[in-house]
Amino acid sequence: MTLAAGTLLGPYEILSPIGAGGMGEVYRARDVRLGREVAVKVLPESLAGNADALARFQKEARAVAALSHPNILALFDFGSHDGTHYAVMELLRGSTLRDALDSGPLPQTRAIEFALQIAKGLCAAHEKGIVHRDLKPENVFVTRDGDVKVLDFGLAKRTELASREDETNAPTETRTSPGTVMGTVAYMSPEQVRGEPLDPRSDIFSFGTVLYEMLTGRKAFARESAAETMAAILMNEPPELSESGVVVSLAMAGILRHCLEKSVVRRYQTARDLLFNLQQFGSGSAESAPAPAGGGTPSVAVLPFLNFSADAESEFFADGMTEDVIANLAKIRSLKVISRASVMPFKKREKSLREIGSTLGAASILDGSIRRAGNRVRIVAQLVDAHTDEHLWADTYDRDLTDIFAIQTDVATQIAAALRAELSADERSRIQRKPTDNARSYQLYLQGKHSFYRGTGEGYRHAIASFEQAIVEDPGFAPAHAALALLYAELGTGQGSGEMSSSEAFAKAKVAVERALALDPALGDAHSVAASLKFICDYDWAGAEQDFQRALALSPGSADIYDRYGWMCSALGRYDDAIRLVQRAQELDPLAHRSDLATELLRAGRYPEALAVARRIVEIEPQLSRGHSLLGWTQILMGEHEKGLAELEKATSLSPEGTMFSAQLGEAYGIAGKEQEARAVLSKLHALAKERYVSPYHFAYVHTGLGEQDAAMDWLEQAYEERSGAIYGIKGSFLFQSLHGHPRFQALLAKMNLTVAGAGSGNGGA
Repeated sequence: MTLAAGTLLGPYEILSPIGAGGMGEVYRARDVRLGREVAVKVLPESLAGNADALARFQKEARAVAALSHPNILALFDFGSHDGTHYAVMELLRGSTLRDALDSGPLPQTRAIEFALQIAKGLCAAHEKGIVHRDLKPENVFVTRDGDVKVLDFGLAKRTELASREDETNAPTETRTSPGTVMGTVAYMSPEQVRGEPLDPRSDIFSFGTVLYEMLTGRKAFARESAAETMAAILMNEPPELSESGVVVSLAMAGILRHCLEKSVVRRYQTARDLLFNLQQFGSGSAESAPAPAGGGTPSVAVLPFLNFSADAESEFFADGMTEDVIANLAKIRSLKVISRASVMPFKKREKSLREIGSTLGAASILDGSIRRAGNRVRIVAQLVDAHTDEHLWADTYDRDLTDIFAIQTDVATQIAAALRAELSADERSRIQRKPTDNARSYQLYLQGKHSFYRGTGEGYRHAIASFEQAIVEDPGFAPAHAALALLYAELGTGQGSGEMSSSEAFAKAKVAVERALALDPALGDAHSVAASLKFICDYDWAGAEQDFQRALALSPGSADIYDRYGWMCSALGRYDDAIRLVQRAQELDPLAHRSDLATELLRAGRYPEALAVARRIVEIEPQLSRGHSLLGWTQILMGEHEKGLAELEKATSLSPEGTMFSAQLGEAYGIAGKEQEARAVLSKLHALAKERYVSPYHFAYVHTGLGEQDAAMDWLEQAYEERSGAIYGIKGSFLFQSLHGHPRFQALLAKMNLTVAGAGSGNGGA
């Protein structure tokens, strides 16, 4: 049905046709009541003749009409006139993304600009419970001003069986039922192809296909027929970007890959997570480059609060204040805050604020002091521009100790305001949340964290006692449960010099983290620990990734969460992702995570880069065992065996109480043909095992070096049963590379929900 100019549909006068599509004809019209021009879409007869479908359309139209977002086409009205059903929308001037792509790929900067706007529109809709189901270039409009609008939200539920080979043209369906194929074939998600129920993650896959086409000018999965295209979506990866002559960073390639994951659980779980990574890329942070002064994401380093109290024991209170302010700021997505490990070395203020800001890549510095007297506390805080020494904000608080959380909240919100960092309602609510009303419990918690950071067996024992007593004082204090969970998880992964077995430590960690999340589901650190336990203990890789993404959504400025997420990606062999995540952790914590970056480069087989990073670690921290160990293994893998052995011996001498570096030295001795030295290490490990816990994983190192594969597998299987050492990371470990062809090794990987690409793989990890 074609409507002539002058036809009235209710209060809307048809002026001229605009176009037509699977969801009906579109006309330019005038609202005679308001005197404004609008677009009117006349819905197809198949919808008008189906009462259930029409009722559902009207319900969804109301939901879409409630959306108000600059990147979503506004729906003003819907109605019927003499049996003709129509929807009324804002009238846009410009052209569709399809028109732009008909000329080939977009410049990368323009593609990313469009992608950001599309993702913002998806966020707004998904958070209102609305899924598009047919995202494609034809449904993305670019106005003459360069604004991007996503079209047809809520109007895109259709099944089409192609008259065009890249589209389908069947009648509109009213709901997503099993077996119903919905959308436009070239942009469908795998679950759409299979006719499964859809959720926002389906739109994220379709977004990935659109982004791929913007960058390359080619459809990601297009084949000669619709059936072949569907098969490609289910079975194949899109051609490498380089095949189209496109060069993008690892960060952008990683974003695209995560959008196009076949499995919904491995894909971005929310459009908000996708948008966050795109914004990182757009600001340059994904490339681990500090934002320049006066531009990009505002950045701040919180220097350790100085303790001006009469008692030296208040030092832990000052450090706790520092850490809690950092933790609050880390919840703000639009702000870059330097993590604790990098600011603590500046406690004595031996450098100027300008030098500190330059070292940490921070444009502003929070400098403060604390003085405690009984139940009163005086806190002075000032925010300073690190480049000009200009004071941006300052305040003094004279309060009771019970007001400490209110002070922390005020400091965080004042910093955000001074730096013009956007603070969402949810972020503000979480910052203002008071974790406990019990001052004694909070002080015990701070004492526990102070002991934890000492990193010694005695420190761990004291920390456990402090956290447990804090929980006795206030069983509902969620951060204390989360801190206890993290401590036990650290012990389980080999910290603490044999304080307890891995299985015992992990069991305690699980109990603590479950309690923390039950008390506060919005605790980002707790989600991070839960994620770590899922992949280390349960080999639930998809579940771990979901928890990591949730953790980053809650604490987007936490370097430790990025770092742990990188461990998981590395264990799966996703080295580009691991490197990107660790680089982001290092950006947020500039004086930390060098060892993790060197490890990931080594596992990825990027030996020259790993060598450069490892040498830098040894130069900066000559007493760090791990730096010497990484340098040693890099040299061994590059053929410099004697130099490598010397570095491994140095690592062992710097950590005489530990067994990991000693065991790795034993493996290196075996590889170098020094059997006597290797067996001496093995004897030492057996002697130590009579006194305290020694990980089976460490025995496996030495037997592997000696070429005793069955013995090595015995110990690895025991490590698997105990979840001991870094057993979760054996898939690509260069330390166990010689075992890859062993049937028991491949069977072990299968138990861990992992597969091995093949014996003798060049990439790997410790």
